[in-house]
Amino acid sequence: MANIVEFQNVSRVYTVGDHQQKALDDVTFSLCKGDLIVVLGPSGAGKSTLLNLLGGLDSPTSGTVTVDRQDISRLTRDQLADYRAAKVGFVFQAYNLIPTLTVLENVALVKEIAHDALDPVKMLEAVGLEDHMNKFPAELSGGEQQRVSIARALAKNPQILLCDEPTGALDSETGAVVLQVLLTMAREYGKTIVIVTHNQNIAGIADTVIRVKNGKIRSLVHQEHPLSVEEVEW
Repeated sequence: MANIVEFQNVSRVYTVGDHQQKALDDVTFSLCKGDLIVVLGPSGAGKSTLLNLLGGLDSPTSGTVTVDRQDISRLTRDQLADYRAAKVGFVFQAYNLIPTLTVLENVALVKEIAHDALDPVKMLEAVGLEDHMNKFPAELSGGEQQRVSIARALAKNPQILLCDEPTGALDSETGAVVLQVLLTMAREYGKTIVIVTHNQNIAGIADTVIRVKNGKIRSLVHQEHPLSVEEVEW
């Protein structure tokens, strides 16, 4: 499978007073299109910085970040906004749904920023929420709200879906449902899914597992036979 993401000698240095902190330190790796990738590491390891660079929320101090053959490393703020709108979907631990809008209206919002947005009804059907479209977020469980946020991210028709602790606030049974949705998006829809998490058990379902510590890639492992969600021990 062709690479969709390439980090080449990427560093991100933050200056705090007189001190410089390397959040990422000379990182090089590539990711394949249509894979599910899990990024593991302790707090402060550089996971969120990696996600922010890939999502166009930040830019590297040095090195290059290439997504779908586009070097996003030196894009302007406006160009990064266009990149995020066109190519990236975000799913966070907080669902970030608008409480006064219905489920369908929350997902349909992406039509205002994405030029080739997908049908919000079909995306809600894809995550198993076809019977909840006219409900409000407060009427849904945590797992259902997370699936709405996934449907909204997917409705943008992104090439890459970035997930920051998407199961962190969920119980094991509900988390398994959300993981199955993400896995389906990779396998059946060809989306590249990147999950940042502290939960090492989730790594079993991944095509690629990246371990980050002290701003460096400690290991990158391709798994030829990933586990099914049912086989994951929580």
